[in-house]
Amino acid sequence: SRLLRERIVCVMGPIDDSLASLVIAQLLFLQSESNKKPIHMYINSPGGSVTSGLAIYDTMQYVLTPVCTWCVGQAASMGSLLLAAGAPGMRHALPNARIMVHQPSGGARGQATDIAIQAEEILQLKRQINGLYAKHTGQPLPVIEAAMERDRYLSPVEAQEFGLLDQVLVHPPPRGEDEPRLVQKEPPNSPSGPPQSPPAS
Repeated sequence: SRLLRERIVCVMGPIDDSLASLVIAQLLFLQSESNKKPIHMYINSPGGSVTSGLAIYDTMQYVLTPVCTWCVGQAASMGSLLLAAGAPGMRHALPNARIMVHQPSGGARGQATDIAIQAEEILQLKRQINGLYAKHTGQPLPVIEAAMERDRYLSPVEAQEFGLLDQVLVHPPPRGEDEPRLVQKEPPNSPSGPPQSPPAS
């Protein structure tokens, strides 16, 4: 397809085994074409299966090709982890995107022992995912654990400050410019500039 020729992979919609299989196959194919030219992963996802998301995550880390991530619309739950897992300095969001992080959720049925086994598994996944967020954001683990305790919604600038992404794009570059323009952050004590974003919930 034209998108693959341009080295573009789309993670659009809920993350499940079917989407993960397609994205993984495309990542491996594009690496076989060139392990130096970056892959551009566009994300607009509410999240989904933890194991499917981790399969995509592991493949992103496995391929030699740098993977640039771009959030359009939303990157929530596992979608936000994939956004953060892009190559350092190459994680982007458009200005009206929304990013959300939270702890994994699930349900268990059956005998008491089976429920206890499944509960321990989801707690293990929680610890594992918290460690991955800490790795890619540079935040201390206690900060990650506190942020993940409940749904936390972030604007692109807030997500940038938290370490989930590197650049907030304003619009495509005008003719003759190679790089898109970025949102310029005001110095912390600057008396001018736009009002600060309200605290994330």
